Amino acid sequence: MATPKLRREQVAGMNIHYVNYSLDYFLDTQQRLGFKTIELWCAAPHVWLDHMRYYDAKDIRRKIESRGLAVHVLTPENCTYPYQFAAKEPEHIRRSFGYFSNGIRLAAELGCEYMEVNSGWGYWNEDKEEAWKRSADMLHRLAEVAKENNVTLVMESIRPEESQLVIDLPAAQRMLREVDHPNLKAMVDTCAMGVAGETLEDWFRALGPDIRHMHFIDGTPYGHLVWGDGSHHLGRFIETLNRCGYEGYLGQEITDGRYFMDPAAADARNMKNFERYIED
Repeated sequence: MATPKLRREQVAGMNIHYVNYSLDYFLDTQQRLGFKTIELWCAAPHVWLDHMRYYDAKDIRRKIESRGLAVHVLTPENCTYPYQFAAKEPEHIRRSFGYFSNGIRLAAELGCEYMEVNSGWGYWNEDKEEAWKRSADMLHRLAEVAKENNVTLVMESIRPEESQLVIDLPAAQRMLREVDHPNLKAMVDTCAMGVAGETLEDWFRALGPDIRHMHFIDGTPYGHLVWGDGSHHLGRFIETLNRCGYEGYLGQEITDGRYFMDPAAADARNMKNFERYIED
């Protein structure tokens, strides 16, 4: 097979490990390092989003575009904040739906094609199927909002420590089948994939063109690591993407605390690894 290749625009820098730095610093760094695409993580201090409204969309879009960058994917914080997709209490459901709906509207105003979602988690001390039903209902309702705003939701699996719902490929297939909405598609998180003992080939065989986005990072398989710091082989992963015809975005969801002190240095190493495969 020919040398694996990516388009520069596919590699989407994320701001999640820049939480101790300003949004401007993150964007300046992405521009300097040669990124073209952003997956924007929505949390303070960079993006203010809650169940009542979203803020500063025009200013954020101006900042991104003035640096020659484009934001294609929006990721509302949905693991450490109180909002989740399988919320149980009526007020928790109402506020979570409002939060993610506002995320969809913000995504549309920023010009994003996609917004990242997961299944939520429910409570471990309840019947898993009850939490599953609430998650499916929430995702269907949100997919309707996404349709109204010309945005597609992309659902990742998450790790067993984070959820009892969509934690592997069979569960992802089931949720997509039950929600059954054209504005809900699949995405791969290579950390959750590795923890589940799955491969990229498994996901493409099962879901093929329904895979619209990825959190494409190194790992052991645990960890959301810079490429070169884990045990995955970047070239072989990109070979699989090429063979399967994947041309979507590759979000760099780097969350390990070792990178928080100097995220720019982490991104510089990461981009240097990608440069070997980028065909400008």
